[in-house]
Amino acid sequence: MSDDYGIISADDHVNPPPTLYAERVPSEWRDRMPRVEVRGDREVLVFEGNERPFTALEGSAGVASADVQLLAKTKEAGRRGGWEPTARLEDMDFDGVEAQVLFGSGAGGGVAIRTLDRPMQQVMMRAYNDWIADFCNVAPERLLGIAELPLWDLDFAVAEAERCARMGLRGVVLPAVPAYDDSPPEDKSFLDPHYEPLWAALADLGLPIHFHLGARPVSRDIGQNLMVQISVNKTVMCEPIATLIFSGVLERHPNLKIVSVESGIGWMAFLVPWMDHVFERHRYHTKSELREPPSFYFHRQVFGTFIDDVVGVRNRDIIGVENILWSSDYPHVNSSWPSSREYIEKHFGDVPADEKRKMIRDNVLNLYGLE
Repeated sequence: MSDDYGIISADDHVNPPPTLYAERVPSEWRDRMPRVEVRGDREVLVFEGNERPFTALEGSAGVASADVQLLAKTKEAGRRGGWEPTARLEDMDFDGVEAQVLFGSGAGGGVAIRTLDRPMQQVMMRAYNDWIADFCNVAPERLLGIAELPLWDLDFAVAEAERCARMGLRGVVLPAVPAYDDSPPEDKSFLDPHYEPLWAALADLGLPIHFHLGARPVSRDIGQNLMVQISVNKTVMCEPIATLIFSGVLERHPNLKIVSVESGIGWMAFLVPWMDHVFERHRYHTKSELREPPSFYFHRQVFGTFIDDVVGVRNRDIIGVENILWSSDYPHVNSSWPSSREYIEKHFGDVPADEKRKMIRDNVLNLYGLE
């Protein structure tokens, strides 16, 4: 790459060891934490009376498509950079990536190991946040960790956000759609003012909110087809973005930033002008309190990451050059590693140099307040 600056990826992942929970939670919780056992020639994850194999997809960056395997024999399959920061830094250097924004995933990620016991989930989230903070402390200027928060206990969420900010984590990840048909009755949509204390705290702390493919398809059980799920779950991100704009959250909290992660950006070129159309057509009879059109709040406070989205880059003038963030998705199977520079040239070959630099570097620096 001929540019004399490093590229920054706005969405990458860690694959922490599932044993981290038993090592980090208070003693009274340890017997209930996930553990690894051997079944025949494979390791499996055992948790809450269930067991499941480890998937290989979370660590398959750089593997040829024909060689991709769904299941892994051990928890340590795939790129070691998923759980070893030193190995990650080596892979970043090889790929020409200066810094990465990191989310949990895989068998060891805090949000990937789910339980209906919400107090226990909070304990596990706290343990994960400790782990990712330690991981990033190896190179804090290059490894930018994102914390996990619950939505069902706002006092805990606010306190944990404050603690994570002190530990140097750069933002928080929340479910994109907090209330489904099968959710507990106390779960509320983002239209509800119930969440105001959390929005205010995150704005004051300067911690952007990340929705990382947290939405799910509308039709029941459709997610059982992996290719259908991956194809359609990106556009479901329209819901939380439109909700936080039309409900006035972004107007009331101008310092609050929203990042749609791993959802692509092409659909945003439709959403932004369409929201403005809806606003102009329906603002009076719905008694909307927005003082500006939705596109104003979108361009000021909403960002989107993409891995492979030529259409989105082509429509950057509608989405906003300052709102677009390139990502590598290392070490996942869809990652551009180890050919990120080729991916970037594919997307940005005919893009003016100043716009290209914003989307592959400067926008991330500005979003997270980095030098």
